[in-house]
Amino acid sequence: MKHILSQIGNIPATSSVIASLYPNINGRNQKISQLERSGEIIRLKRGLFVVSPEISGKQLSTELIANHLYAPSYVSMSSALRYYGLIPETVYMTQSMTIKYSRTFDTPVGHFSYTRMSRNAFYIGLTYIEKSDFSFIIATPEKALCDLIANSPKVNLRYVNEARQYLEDDIRFEMDSFYRMNPFLFKEYIGTGKKSRSISTIVKLLEQGK
Repeated sequence: MKHILSQIGNIPATSSVIASLYPNINGRNQKISQLERSGEIIRLKRGLFVVSPEISGKQLSTELIANHLYAPSYVSMSSALRYYGLIPETVYMTQSMTIKYSRTFDTPVGHFSYTRMSRNAFYIGLTYIEKSDFSFIIATPEKALCDLIANSPKVNLRYVNEARQYLEDDIRFEMDSFYRMNPFLFKEYIGTGKKSRSISTIVKLLEQGK
């Protein structure tokens, strides 16, 4: 017989949603505390939980959790580039962008950081990744690269050879994939985001080709 919490799957849920599965129990807070102590649910922050994978039978998604932990937000920068397989390094913190204040969260399921950006640039180049029973918002590869450059203080790409060196040596970007990227998304970002000169240099390298 399936555990009642398996109805939630791996989607983060508020304490109210979890409590609604136990309508015959009066002490809502006590029930939530009991479930947390037994390891059946995992606290992400005050009032927000995920069901333990051992109970739900679903693997946790850090990208999905990131979207719910601090909203509105989307996964980006090195986390998104690693998700797409465009950089080789393992990323130990799930990085996201937000229009709210920058924040970090340390949770039992991972570390999450949120970097503030302008509202105008926020909505450019976002995509939904659809899984069997959930979806999450993540930057397109182009947007993730723009966000990474724009929020790396020491990166200043004035010339095409500097852009190539940054991609090939500094972040070890998968260059065949780079040359298939959509220049329009970079150009959209230039009009609204930070580091317009550096992003323009990336566009020059892209349009120059291999």
